Amino acid sequence: MDLPKLSICISTYNRGQFIGETLDSILGQMVSDVELVIVDGASPDNTPEVMAQYLLRYPEIRYFREQENSGVDGDYDKAVGYARGKYCWLMTDDDLLYPKAISRVLESINGAFDLVVVNSEIRNIDFSRVLKTRFLKFASDREYTAKDGEKFFSEVGNCLSFIGGVVIKRNLWHERDRSSYYGTLFIHVGVIFQHPPINRVKVIADPLIIIRYGNAMWTSRGFEIWMFKWPQLIWSFPDFSDQSKSVVCSKEPWRLIKKLILYRATGGYAMSEYHHFIEDKTKGLSRGMYMAIAMFPATIANFLASLYCVCMNRNARSGLYELSRSRHATWASRFLTRFL
Repeated sequence: MDLPKLSICISTYNRGQFIGETLDSILGQMVSDVELVIVDGASPDNTPEVMAQYLLRYPEIRYFREQENSGVDGDYDKAVGYARGKYCWLMTDDDLLYPKAISRVLESINGAFDLVVVNSEIRNIDFSRVLKTRFLKFASDREYTAKDGEKFFSEVGNCLSFIGGVVIKRNLWHERDRSSYYGTLFIHVGVIFQHPPINRVKVIADPLIIIRYGNAMWTSRGFEIWMFKWPQLIWSFPDFSDQSKSVVCSKEPWRLIKKLILYRATGGYAMSEYHHFIEDKTKGLSRGMYMAIAMFPATIANFLASLYCVCMNRNARSGLYELSRSRHATWASRFLTRFL
């Protein structure tokens, strides 16, 4: 039996409510040289029951229910380990594929590339509103070689925070260090940007994935992840200049007052985060300022941040949407969201 050309690898946890819709968007596009591999990291919800119904109708699905959860990094690594395809698409468990997305990827992975990055559209949690038409603002496909590594890093690095856009050669994945990136929450970024640089990369400019924004499992840990874990990972790569790293993200974004106010407005930054992450890193007047932001009334911060988005940054639809969904949102904040 010929091995598949592409393995769609999904790591899932507690997505019984959403994974069916994701599978429906994939299964209608499946062809003979594509397989679907799902690793369930010991979900305590109804994921096994949902999967049982799909396995009755689609026995070709390769479903692996683990006895314990290994975290997002470990479970994706397991999924690639179970895969048999030449390439692995690290798809998410609550987003959707556009029609003909698989055929478009199959056209690209013709052996000429080691890595293919797929662009995405971002919508709200029920897919009823478009928040961003293109995650990557590319008008046409782009290609990079090893000598373009710095350019690829600065132009695409930020959007690689979304794992669902990664299609990588399976043998390349296994050849590279993965264990060092367990616990980062972005194992794929560690695999992609470690030394040596990947030789041949293609970016598909047309969105082939629809992201369900605001549904991430780690939303409650957003402050820790985006203020510390993500920048620490990006700034750990020795092959890239500080200038390129700063294009992807600030080295210490938690020092930016605007960022802290936004997290205060959404409820992600309060005194607990101040004491745990910031207090020991600051002193004097700056420490007092960071503490004052943590103590500032969150509902007022939410309204002011919403007003800023409407008046000063009308392209910040995803930020405004996040503000409107916060427990600190008021009728005024929600009215501004509807107005925009």
